[in-house]
Amino acid sequence: MQPSLEQLSQIIVFAGLETADKVKLQPYAHVQKYRKGEIVLHEGDRLPAKLYAVVSGSIQVTKIATTGKETILRGLSAGEIFAAPALLGNGISPATVTAEFDCEILTVQRDALLQAIQNQPEIALRMLIVFNTRIQQLHETVHGLVSERAIVRLARLIQYFATTSGTEISAQGKTLKIKLSYYRMARSIGITYEECVRLIKSLKSVVVYSRGGKIMILDSDKLEAIASGNLD
Repeated sequence: MQPSLEQLSQIIVFAGLETADKVKLQPYAHVQKYRKGEIVLHEGDRLPAKLYAVVSGSIQVTKIATTGKETILRGLSAGEIFAAPALLGNGISPATVTAEFDCEILTVQRDALLQAIQNQPEIALRMLIVFNTRIQQLHETVHGLVSERAIVRLARLIQYFATTSGTEISAQGKTLKIKLSYYRMARSIGITYEECVRLIKSLKSVVVYSRGGKIMILDSDKLEAIASGNLD
């Protein structure tokens, strides 16, 4: 179905776009709904030349190694764009995209997007900022897998989600608004499920894990120290 002006406005790269420009984009944009667990894109898919973005809900981006091991590259929520190769690369999906929860995915045809960029060059700048940030995050992840201990990577992962998804503050500590299962954390930092459980238990004075993936940060300073590599 064709997106509403409000749905177009929710996409980060279209923030500040004039109403007239959004109206011009509407006929070349499409919104499709996906249920939790449904595949949006398969790794290796040939992608049409479109911009992909999350309108509502959230998605998970994963990649399968030649050994069969699955790694979670990132999770994306409403407003964020993905599938850069559809616009800037070889048009092949480098990873699998799955609906983490029920979600709506917006696509905009490439030619219409280029026309919008001509009228508002800032769209292209916002896209470059997003993709550059992702490249930096990927570099840090690869560096961490090679040179940092798993507990450091875990602490940084918890900090990352505390910053990006937000927290709810109580007398006991800060509770992440997003739920993080052991499986998701393990696959995000390249360790086994069992090792993740062990590490979380070793951090019981710093973070508390509750059933359902609820994480509360008890000591932000200690978590920062661990994330910085200070394990004394």
